[in-house]
Amino acid sequence: MRHMPDPVDLEAPVLLVEQHLSELHQALQADDATALELAASALHQSLTGAVVHFRAAAQQGTLPSPLRDRLALASARVAAQRQALARATASLDRAIDVLLPEHSTTYAASGMNSRLRSAGAISA
Repeated sequence: MRHMPDPVDLEAPVLLVEQHLSELHQALQADDATALELAASALHQSLTGAVVHFRAAAQQGTLPSPLRDRLALASARVAAQRQALARATASLDRAIDVLLPEHSTTYAASGMNSRLRSAGAISA
């Protein structure tokens, strides 16, 4: 007969992951780079710890469904935040490309920026 893991043993790691997810979300909303870095690091550590706990519990018996569902939801939240961060990064990269053209920051002899010429602008 398999031993059921004690849900209390798994509750703390799941709560920690959920807490760090909330901190990461708040840091993203506040555009606070320092808090974002700290929250991301803490989330990574708590996810690693949760995986260790769940793996050990799975080897001992069946995982409690509510805790497994909460960890799956946490994983989905991480994926959503990663996607939001990727969109924000792409948007920032586009803004930087417009403000700081890749090829030249000076004007050519025709008076047009080389980026504008390559974008199909017409000179008269």
